[in-house]
Amino acid sequence: RLTGQQQEINSLMQRKSAVDEENARLKNEFGNLNRKFKDKSQELKDTEECAQKKKEQNRLVIKNLEEENKGLNICCADLLSDLEKLRKQEAQWKKEKSGNGTRIKVQSGTDSWIDKRTKSLHSICSNLSSQVDVKQEELFQKDCDV
Repeated sequence: RLTGQQQEINSLMQRKSAVDEENARLKNEFGNLNRKFKDKSQELKDTEECAQKKKEQNRLVIKNLEEENKGLNICCADLLSDLEKLRKQEAQWKKEKSGNGTRIKVQSGTDSWIDKRTKSLHSICSNLSSQVDVKQEELFQKDCDV
């Protein structure tokens, strides 16, 4: 009878030992999973912070582009106004030149200057218009990114 109890005790001890080993393995696995969870949580937090910073940077870039766009629009409007004044001036000078031969010679130099100035203003206006288009496209892209 003692031998049977001894065998049962041995069997229970082996089971206890197996359970203890399984417990230790599970604790170790739990510790590893917990570390991975903490690492991933930190990674998520870092990613969210980075995304927030990017969002803020994009907001500032958009704000700067909008300001620059306003400035370009004002500049373009000023140039268009100058162009209109020069066209009126050109029309006035054309009226005045029709009566006098000497004035025609002088006027022709002025017309050439006006033509050059008009072409130059057209070119500047076109350039600024292109810049406005580019800035609006950049603004649209930034808007899409945000």
